[in-house]
Amino acid sequence: MNIKQFISESYPQDARGDAWSELLAGLHLRSNSQNENFASFAVAAVRGQPDGILIGHLVADAQTLTPISQRDRTLIALISLDEEIEITAENVNLTVAPNELAILPTDKSWETCLPRNTRLVVVCMSETALQAQRFGLSPVVTPLLFPARGLASVFIRSVASAADELDTLTSLEWQSVEQVIADLYLTMIVSAVPSETGVNSTQAALFSRLALSIEHHLSDPDLSAGRVARQEGISERYLQKLFEQNGESFTHYLRERRLQRARMALVAPDELRMPVAEVAYSCGFSDAANFNRLFKERFGLPPGAFRTHHVKNLTETASAEQRGWPLKALNNRKAKKRSAIDGAASEVSQLKDSREADGTHHHLSASAKTVHWGYFSRSLPPVLEISSGDTVEIETLTQHASDAPDLMIKGDSAAEDIFYWDGETKHVDRRGAGPIDASIFGRGAGEGFGVHVCTGPIFVNGAEPGDVLEVRIDDMIPRSSRNPEYDGRYFGSSVSAWWGYQYGELLQEPKPRENVVIFEIFPDDDGFGYAKAHYSYRWQTQTDPFGVEHKTYDYPGVPVDPAKIQPLLPAMHDLRIPLRPHFGVIAVAPREADPVDSVPPAYFGGNIDNWRLGKGASVYLPVSVPGALLSIGDPHAAQGDGEVSGTAIECSMTGRITVTVHKKGGRFSDLTYPLIETPEEWILTGFSHPNYLAEFGPKGQGEVYMQSSLDLAMKDTFRKTRRFLMGAYGLNEDDAITLMSAAVDFGVTQVVDGNWGVHAILRKSIFSE
Repeated sequence: MNIKQFISESYPQDARGDAWSELLAGLHLRSNSQNENFASFAVAAVRGQPDGILIGHLVADAQTLTPISQRDRTLIALISLDEEIEITAENVNLTVAPNELAILPTDKSWETCLPRNTRLVVVCMSETALQAQRFGLSPVVTPLLFPARGLASVFIRSVASAADELDTLTSLEWQSVEQVIADLYLTMIVSAVPSETGVNSTQAALFSRLALSIEHHLSDPDLSAGRVARQEGISERYLQKLFEQNGESFTHYLRERRLQRARMALVAPDELRMPVAEVAYSCGFSDAANFNRLFKERFGLPPGAFRTHHVKNLTETASAEQRGWPLKALNNRKAKKRSAIDGAASEVSQLKDSREADGTHHHLSASAKTVHWGYFSRSLPPVLEISSGDTVEIETLTQHASDAPDLMIKGDSAAEDIFYWDGETKHVDRRGAGPIDASIFGRGAGEGFGVHVCTGPIFVNGAEPGDVLEVRIDDMIPRSSRNPEYDGRYFGSSVSAWWGYQYGELLQEPKPRENVVIFEIFPDDDGFGYAKAHYSYRWQTQTDPFGVEHKTYDYPGVPVDPAKIQPLLPAMHDLRIPLRPHFGVIAVAPREADPVDSVPPAYFGGNIDNWRLGKGASVYLPVSVPGALLSIGDPHAAQGDGEVSGTAIECSMTGRITVTVHKKGGRFSDLTYPLIETPEEWILTGFSHPNYLAEFGPKGQGEVYMQSSLDLAMKDTFRKTRRFLMGAYGLNEDDAITLMSAAVDFGVTQVVDGNWGVHAILRKSIFSE
C-alpha cells in the first residue's frame, strides 16, 4: 500500500522542516513553517496516487498553508475535525467550522491559517480522477463552503472515516473508496457550481445519466447517439445539443471514452496477456488498424508499445517494492495442477547411506541436490531419513553469500554448486514460491517470492499429523571461507533492503537506497564472539547471468559484480557486535499443497527470526504432514529484536541438532504454534496472522504482506501466553493475566517478514519451588 507518514519527533530538528514540506508537497500544499525554526509538533499520514485521489490525515501546530499551483484542475477538499479555520482568497473570506467542508482550487491563490494542534483531513482530487463525468461542470475558481448536511454530510463522514483507516484498507478496498469519493463529489458539486455553458442542474443530472449509459455500453461497436437517446427517452437532437453545450460532440466523447477504457485495459494486471486486437474489440472498436492509429494520435505510442513501456516501468519500480505474491496474480493462478516444485529432482537421495553404523547420528551436507530455495512444500522429496532421538550435523548456507562471492563462495565446493549460475543454467533454478516461468515480474524462476536457502527436507520416522517435533540446537559454528586468500576466516553480510522498516524513513540522501555491509566474524571457543564491519557498499543495478537487471535487491543469489560497486570502510568498522548465532528458519512442511513462500512465518515455524533459537535452545513445531519434512536455513551470526533493516548478519553455519517426536496427547497436545524453550525461559511466538494460509485462503501469500500489524501480533501473543499459563501451569484466567503483566516480557521479534512477530518471554524460575 502507498502510505507516506510523518512524525516530527522522528527527525532531527534541522531536518524536520524539509521532511514536513516534502509531505505537504505531495498534497499540493506548502507551509510557512521554516526549517531552521521548525519546533512544532506534527503528525501526518497520506495515501493514494497523484493522478487519482490522495487523502491526508494531519495533526499540526499553528501555521499557514497555501496551494502549490498545478497545471491541471486538481481540487483540494479541507475538513477541520475539531478547530475552526479561516480561508482567505481574493474577495473571499471563509470561516470553516469543525466538520464542515471547503473545496479549493490549486490553480488560484488562497491561504488557510491553522490554529494550534489542528486535526485536518485533506483530499486531493485530480482532474484525471474526475474526468469520466466532469462534463457539464464549470471549473471551481473560488473557495466553496459546504455545511455538514445532506449529501455534503455524507461526503464529509465518508472522507473522515477513510482517513481513519488509511493503514488498514486493502488495495482493492482503497480503489472502492476512491470511486465512492469521486462519485459523491461529482453529485454534490453539480448543483453548487453554476455552469458557464448554461447547463442547469437538471441538464447536468441528465448528462450524468447519459455518461453512465455510455460507460455501460462502450463495448458495443454499434453504440450510437440515437440508441442512447432512445434509452433515455429524449430526442437525438436534444442529446447532441447537450454535448455541444459542453464543447463536445457525441462522436468525440464516445471515442475518447473508448480510448481511455482501452488504455486502462492494456495495463490492467488481469489483461496484460490479452492481444491488443482483443482489447480493441472489447472497447467497441471494430477495426484494429483504426484503433492503433487513433490510440497513437491520442497517447503518442501505438497500443503495443504503450503496454511494453508500462511493463518495463512496472518491473523497474513496482516490482522493486513487491515482496510475495501480488493479489492480482493470485486471483489468476492457473487451475492446472503441477508439481509443487516444478521439476525438482525426485530421485532417491544420495545421502540415504550417510547414517553411521549406530543409526543415531547423521551428516547432511549442503549441495544443489539437498537444498530448496525460498519455499516450503509437502511435495518435496526428503533428502535424509531419521528417527526420533537421532542427531544430525547439518550444513546451512546463507542466501547472502553472493553479496561477497570472493569471501563466501569462491573455493567452497558446496557454495559453488548451490550458487552456480551462468548464461545457460542455474544449478538451483527455482528461488521462491512464485511461477517457475517468472511470468509476473520477470526476476527469475520463483520470482524471489521467498529467499532462504533451506537444507532438507528431513523425513522423521513416526512423525504424524497431530504430533509435535522438537528440534534442539546442540551446537552451531560459522562456516569458514574456502578461498585460499581468506582461509580460516569467517564472513557474513547484512543488507539494509527495500523491505526493511527503514526504507521509507531515511533522512540522508540518496533516498531511497539499499546498503550492504560485509562483516568479518570472530567466534570464540564458546561459539559466541563478535563481528566487525569489513567493508560496505551501496547496491547498484546488477545484471544476472541470464541478462535480467536487478535495480534493487529483488531476487536472491544474484552474483554481485565487484566492478559495479564501490567498497567503503564503514564508520562503524571499529565497533564489535556480539554474536548471537541462531537459525532464522526452522520449519516443518505446511499442510497446504502448493509451494509456500519462505518469508512469512506461521504455524509451521519457518522464518521465525528469533535470536534466542541458538545453541542450547529447542523449538517445538506442530506436525502437519507424515514425516514432518523438517528444513533448516537462514543462519544468522547476530540479530537484534525487530530485525529492522530487513536482515540480520547473515552467515553460513553448520549446526548439530537433536530431533525428537512428541506423540499426540502428550505434554504438547495443545500446541498449534512454534514454541521456543531455553534452559531458563519459555518463549512464545505470535504473529499478525498465525495461520494466514487458512485465514486468507488462495490469496494468503500476498494478503499477509498487506495486512500485518504489531497490534495483531501482540494480541496473538497475549492469547497464546494466557492459554499456555492456564494449560501448562493450571492458572485461572485472572491469575494468568496478572502474571503476564507483572513478569512476562513481550518484545518485537521482527517487522520485516511479511507476517510480523511479537514474542513473550516467561522465566521458568517463577515456578520453581
